[in-house]
Amino acid sequence: VTGGAGFIGSNYVRRIIDGTLGGITRVTVLDKLTYAGTLTNLASLPKDSFEFIQGDICDRDLVNKLVSNCDSVVNFAAESHVDRSINSPRVFLDTGVIGVYNLLEYCRDNPNIRFLQVSTDEVYGSVENFFSTEKDNLKPRSPYASSKASADLLVEAFRITHGLNTKITRASNNYGTRQFP
Repeated sequence: VTGGAGFIGSNYVRRIIDGTLGGITRVTVLDKLTYAGTLTNLASLPKDSFEFIQGDICDRDLVNKLVSNCDSVVNFAAESHVDRSINSPRVFLDTGVIGVYNLLEYCRDNPNIRFLQVSTDEVYGSVENFFSTEKDNLKPRSPYASSKASADLLVEAFRITHGLNTKITRASNNYGTRQFP
């Protein structure tokens, strides 16, 4: 689980460990631990219930080493907050495009790995009818949304071109415990 120390990723890890997501026996969390990813989000979990690795999905050698021991990759790793992306777009592109590319390249060489890209509804841009469907065009309006849309397009391209087993989720706003203020 990349980005597993962030708000949404850590909640996913909690669901694995409490058994809600049955059938998963082992979880490795890879997180860069930036402003929104913190070990505090994982602190109350039993230490022997997961392996934590501090690192960046842009580090191809690390990604290859970690993914070689997995049958699934769930990618929550992302820079977040639209306002931050306007002031510092490069880091959003690094993580959201190059980092996702690194994950997909490893999966391409190991096609039995399942890949879930956790995206956002922000890729649809301004929505007039208060909802979007998967058939709507991508119309990102910020560097954040553009990086997520780019990652989604890479995932789709690798699925079509290389036959990877991929899925993409595009949730709307998430709220809850451990959310970055």
